Amino acid sequence: MRGMRFDSTGRACKFTAPTKGNTVTTTAPRPDKHHASIEFVVLMAVMSSLIAFSIDAMLPALPRIAADLAIRRENDRQMIVTALFLGLALSQLVYGPVADTIGRKPTIYWGFAIFLLGTMMCILSPSFEIMLLGRFLQGIGAAGPRIVSIALIRDLYSGREMAKVLSLVTTVFIVVPVIAPSIGQGILFLAEWRWIFGVLLAQGIIGLVWFAWRQPETLPLERRASFSLRRIVMAFHEACTNRFTLGYTITAGLIFGAFIGYLTSTQQILQEQYGLGEMFPLYFGANAFAFGAASLVNSRLVMRFGMRRLAATGLVASSLLSIVFFVVAFMTGGQPPLWSLMAYLLAIFFSVGILFGNFNALSMEPMGHIAGIAAAVVGSLTTLISTVLGNLLGQAYDGTVRPMIFGFAVLTITATAVMVYVERGRRSSTVR
Repeated sequence: MRGMRFDSTGRACKFTAPTKGNTVTTTAPRPDKHHASIEFVVLMAVMSSLIAFSIDAMLPALPRIAADLAIRRENDRQMIVTALFLGLALSQLVYGPVADTIGRKPTIYWGFAIFLLGTMMCILSPSFEIMLLGRFLQGIGAAGPRIVSIALIRDLYSGREMAKVLSLVTTVFIVVPVIAPSIGQGILFLAEWRWIFGVLLAQGIIGLVWFAWRQPETLPLERRASFSLRRIVMAFHEACTNRFTLGYTITAGLIFGAFIGYLTSTQQILQEQYGLGEMFPLYFGANAFAFGAASLVNSRLVMRFGMRRLAATGLVASSLLSIVFFVVAFMTGGQPPLWSLMAYLLAIFFSVGILFGNFNALSMEPMGHIAGIAAAVVGSLTTLISTVLGNLLGQAYDGTVRPMIFGFAVLTITATAVMVYVERGRRSSTVR
């Protein structure tokens, strides 16, 4: 349309054509007035879902991978999951500063490229060590689309509107954990486990092409910062010393740590301990659906009740549920009936689903002026904390559900205490 251009959400903005001696000018809506298009939300979800699909589609195949690659200790198969999280945690610190310097799109391109390289290594891996290296590279690569997409969203939105967009992205994204194990199980019916990585390779290529074709750059040249080590150190210091950013990052890490503990041991618990076999993807998908339903509910309620009230409600509910069910697990020798375990997991994941979008928005809210680096700090610290805690919980698996439930109870209670401490300084903050 002549005289018009479109912003990154697909909305029209005024455009003055360049003539000799003048420059292009645009008048875009204020970020907090944007309304995300369906395509934008789905694209952000597809980019973030690289991690989820890379983890969840593998779960039914872990016994076969362990047998083919001669993994001796049963709990060592969990490293196929945690190696990806380790790469994700370490690399996010790099993506943020780079995204602030060269722009969002080129940084995401590099992430996709590394992810595809790691996926090829997994497809061709002849040993457990090569598999872990490939998974580590997958984590490094997938961190690019994940962390920079958060900064991209922060470029366009703020406050409760940002929390709403993040919740909508999470709602679409959660479809992947629901269906990914079933896709992995379906592939195993027809072919060997390496074909699961072939599907991941295709997803990475599709995401890269879609993003390059349809998503405009959200960080214009005039807003980019020159690469300066001093500026980066100062920005990291600001993000790490801000009461709200650091506090809600730690809180998110504690909650996500319990979630990773569940992810690393769920195949052993549901598929082997409870003998679900090929039915495992359905039970796993039900838990993921509860998480997604909570994210959708949160996207509608957050504009009315606010991020803090919903986050506090979710934390209290998670803590009480876990305390009660740990007593049940203890009294049954760590082998509660399957129906009671599933009832607990459905309830806990609905409560936890209320938390993630709100914690991300609360931690990023004061950091709009350094969104790229702040997103890196938040993402990296969250993942480092959660990977360490989740790996400890997974390795503690002893043939019962007690370690997992104990982890949820302790970590949700600790997260509640951290949130109470953070909110004591609310009166001195401008965050709303």
